[in-house]
Amino acid sequence: MIRPAALLLGLALAGPAGAAAGIDGSYGDRDGCLYATTGDSSGADFFFLLDREGVTTAVSRCAFTGEGRTEGGATMIAADCHEEGTTEAERHELTLTPEGGGYIVSFADGTRWGPLMRCGP
Repeated sequence: MIRPAALLLGLALAGPAGAAAGIDGSYGDRDGCLYATTGDSSGADFFFLLDREGVTTAVSRCAFTGEGRTEGGATMIAADCHEEGTTEAERHELTLTPEGGGYIVSFADGTRWGPLMRCGP
C-alpha cells in the first residue's frame, strides 16, 4: 500500500515534473485505475498507474523529467524514481511503447510493466 506521506515526499523530491509525450490520460491495471480515480490504494500488494506525470506502483513512484523523445513509435523519457522508504531518487530512462490500446513501460535492465490499459471514464 502506498502511504500518502511517502508518495508526497517522493513527488516533492522529484523536482519539476515533465509530461510524457503521447500519454493522454491514465493507464493502469484495475487497482492502478482505482488509485487514479479515488487517490486511495485498494491495499493491493501490486498496482501500476501511468499518466502524463509518471508511473506509480504500490511501492514506488517514477516522476518524468522532460518531454522525452520518440523513436519508432515508442517514447523514451527520463524519470526520477523513488522507492517507498527512501529519500534518494534514482534516474532511469523509461521506454513507453504503445501496445493494444495501452502501454508497456520498460526499464534499461529489462524490467517490463504492462500492458497498462486506459482507465475508464
